[in-house]
Amino acid sequence: MTYERFASWYDQLMSDAPYDAWCALVERTVASYDVGKRLLDLGCGTGELAIRLANKGFDVTGVDLSEQMLAIAQMKAEERGVHVLFYQQDMRHFGPFEPFDTIVIFCDSLNYLLEDEDVVTTFSRVYDQLRPGGLFLFDVHSLFKMEHIFLQKETFASNDEQVSYIWNCYPGSRPYSVEHELTFFVQLEEGVYERVDEIHVQRTYDVAQYETWLKDAGFRLLHVWADFTEQQPTNESERIFFVAQK
Repeated sequence: MTYERFASWYDQLMSDAPYDAWCALVERTVASYDVGKRLLDLGCGTGELAIRLANKGFDVTGVDLSEQMLAIAQMKAEERGVHVLFYQQDMRHFGPFEPFDTIVIFCDSLNYLLEDEDVVTTFSRVYDQLRPGGLFLFDVHSLFKMEHIFLQKETFASNDEQVSYIWNCYPGSRPYSVEHELTFFVQLEEGVYERVDEIHVQRTYDVAQYETWLKDAGFRLLHVWADFTEQQPTNESERIFFVAQK
């Protein structure tokens, strides 16, 4: 499996992802607090959000653990004439960089941290890499989504001509965790498909726990929003957004 092919499948499968909504949320929030436009996108994947933000005038750096994703992110940025610096690093130990005005972790990337101490370490590192007054924005799956969407439906599927997949969800071994078992069928030529299997594990916590960890890291919590609105979460919200300030 080459880097390009893997990331191309990812982009195709994420073609309906709300990147423009993430971008708009960042623009609105940064403008509201007037913190400047030097931004770090942690867990940037194939660079879709980073490139959009760069096109909006942000000075963007992207960090991701996957060399595969970053290879495509760099290629796309060059093709689109956008300057973004990409680095292969772990979000728990990224940097050191010059301080940023804003750091974001979106597309539930934080949910791939499976231990309490990993989240705590990441929050502390983000705090250290922000300038005073800088903003930290991130989103996570809600408890409702983990328990009543992933685990109630259990099986998701898509039948596309070039890339099809079957996605099964199982309870993880940790509280509020899910194991995603993905089987891809990728067309190599007419009538010939390659099967690729992947396992992804995600975990989330309740809102109060994230709030405690943010405050322990030194942040001032500004907002807790739900589902791309600036409204407080309900019992059936699916994606929880946090905005904190150093």
